[in-house]
Amino acid sequence: MAESEAEATPDGAGSRRAASPDDSWLRFRVAWRLLVVVGQFLPLLVAYARDRRRFLLFGRERQIDAETQVDRAEELLDTLVTLGPTFIKVGQILSTRPDVLPGPYIAVLQRLQDRVPPAQWDEIEPAIEAEVGPVEAAFDTFDTEPISGASLGQVYTARLDGQRVAVKVLRPNIRRRVAADLRVIETLTPLLIRGAEPGQAFTLENLADEFSATIREEMDYVHEARMLETVRTNFADDDRVRVPEPIDSHSGARVLTMEYVDGTKITDVERLDAMGIDRGALVERLFDAYIEMVLDQGVFHADPHPGNLAVQPDGTIVFYDFGITGTVDEDLQEQIFEMYVAIARDDVDGIIDSFVAMGALDPTADRRLLREMFEIVLESFRGRDVDQYRVQQLVAEFQAELYEFPLRLPQDLALIVRITTVLEGVCRTLDPEFDLIELVTEYVRSEGYASQGVRELLDRAGEELGGTAGALLVTGPKLERTLDRANRDDLTVRTALGDETGLFDRLAKQAVLGLGFLGSVIAALVLFVAGDRTAAAVAALGAPLALALLYRSLRSRSGISADPQFTRQNLRAREGQREQDGYGTAYGTVDGDGRE
Repeated sequence: MAESEAEATPDGAGSRRAASPDDSWLRFRVAWRLLVVVGQFLPLLVAYARDRRRFLLFGRERQIDAETQVDRAEELLDTLVTLGPTFIKVGQILSTRPDVLPGPYIAVLQRLQDRVPPAQWDEIEPAIEAEVGPVEAAFDTFDTEPISGASLGQVYTARLDGQRVAVKVLRPNIRRRVAADLRVIETLTPLLIRGAEPGQAFTLENLADEFSATIREEMDYVHEARMLETVRTNFADDDRVRVPEPIDSHSGARVLTMEYVDGTKITDVERLDAMGIDRGALVERLFDAYIEMVLDQGVFHADPHPGNLAVQPDGTIVFYDFGITGTVDEDLQEQIFEMYVAIARDDVDGIIDSFVAMGALDPTADRRLLREMFEIVLESFRGRDVDQYRVQQLVAEFQAELYEFPLRLPQDLALIVRITTVLEGVCRTLDPEFDLIELVTEYVRSEGYASQGVRELLDRAGEELGGTAGALLVTGPKLERTLDRANRDDLTVRTALGDETGLFDRLAKQAVLGLGFLGSVIAALVLFVAGDRTAAAVAALGAPLALALLYRSLRSRSGISADPQFTRQNLRAREGQREQDGYGTAYGTVDGDGRE
């Protein structure tokens, strides 16, 4: 009974009546698990230290080759599996964090699957009865053999009111065991941080917090049911995506009952081909669903490994297991968008600014070194369109540099990295020519990049034309008064002009032709970006005509003739004199980077 009371709350805290026994058990469990965990990891840590220095505390530093790293990664994987469900989850999260582990470790840990044998039915049945009552009364029929199992829970099939349903049940005692392991991790984390590189301290602390929140969320089936319903509602009008409907009457904190939705595993290529599924279209459909969740809906399924994705005969994608979900607010959505725009523009400073804005990079980092790093990473892509970028190429080049800089991934951003890396593997299995960034860029352009380009162009054009209009408002009356004085023979021009006849007429004509040329170009550009190419072509026809007339006017023999008062040398001399007189340059005071 104490166990049931302790597990009645999602965090496993239990009632006050059972607090004292639970606390005693927890303290004993933490002490014992601490000894077990240290004993398991100590040989691995000693081996790792010897890899770096032959005599552990002294001796010349040694470089660790890739083969040794793979061996150590295999040992780490075995250690995590031996330590059980909590540490298996630790390994799964580490396998998606290139900012924490080097490439060989990531590759090995990505093979980590839940290797825990299913719990016996006599252990599972009491958990179901505590939530929904006797199994025979709650369901029409119930198959006691699980159809899938994991480290935290397992899934059964049953029938309810004639409908086939899936019943997900949390493992018995799992919350208490996880709570003890989390205490162990909290105890060891400060020691790891103390021995870590300065740039990794924040990452390790953040990772520990992320893991604690994630695993508690994954054990909260009330939260999972809510996420199921949220994402299902978001895709209600999209027949390309299907999410099982939760059945609240037969669900609780430890049991989640939902409609049973059948499908073929998304990486079963042979069966998909036999079904006549277009794998290229399937990849686009899967990508569209995830990019819509992240950049439009703001709530996303964060565990897209092949076991959680299925395909129906008509190509509909089925999403299972919403134990891990993420949220993206509007600010982060905008920052992700800005990062891709910066990549498209080859704007290294913009990329760095995006990482800082997302909280992934310490703003005090050495920007000069960061700029060099990003330039090296992007150098191989220069001269190629952004559509051809590949995520794995980018990550592979980053991995060698990440440890030199204080890169840190907040939880939601880390989940986005997780789904990106896992999805790329799934999609590449379906289509070896898959290019994730090509699809990302195309989506950003279709949803916002083009319209943003139009807005920016219109804003710039508006500012320029506004300035020109302001100048014309001032110049117009002055020009009218000057021409009036010229008609009255009351105008004196103190300059050496070769020919005064028709001077202002030609000036006005050339100004009008220049504005006409500029207006035609701006109009054509705006219409082209907006997608109206026919109108853009018509607008562009005016530009060559205005340019030809302007050129003819400027080349006319009767044009303006004057002594060369404003040669480059004279301007330099005048600016030098003005600086000596304390006036600055002719265009205002300018700082070292050319800005006023």
